[in-house]
Amino acid sequence: MPDLFDFLFGPHADSHTITAVQMTTRAVLVFFAALGLLRLSGPRTFGGSTAFDMVVKIMLGAILSRAVAAASPFWGTLLAGLAFVLLHRGLAWASYHFDWVGKLVKGQVYVLAEKGQPNPEQLRQLKLTDKDLHEGLHENGNVASLADTEAVYLERDGSISVVKKEK
Repeated sequence: MPDLFDFLFGPHADSHTITAVQMTTRAVLVFFAALGLLRLSGPRTFGGSTAFDMVVKIMLGAILSRAVAAASPFWGTLLAGLAFVLLHRGLAWASYHFDWVGKLVKGQVYVLAEKGQPNPEQLRQLKLTDKDLHEGLHENGNVASLADTEAVYLERDGSISVVKKEK
């Protein structure tokens, strides 16, 4: 039985000695481990587009890929992935309970325009042009001009949201 385990999993393999069978077995195991970690991480991890969520997406993939390719110890890599997900959950919890943590981790909302008037200083600070602003109006507010808006925001995830004037 240990010979079969060694053949399939290669617990002592490294990136130079791992076989295709061992990589395949590890890929299947990492798939299920990643699925479990994502369930633990929460549904917004892959639904959100904030920098906070992007870091999780990139880092978790990078960490877990090392286990498949035997670039790092298998169990240590899965443990690092778990630690990363727990860190994400902890920061999400802290962001929910403490506004300053939310601003630090997720960013803040910016007012790009109010009552049909652009906020030129905010646009300049964010390096957004009038064309960028109008593109956001068209794509996300389905309005042709600022005159049709009550407010325009740059959200924490980088998207532009539009509050239309009431008719």
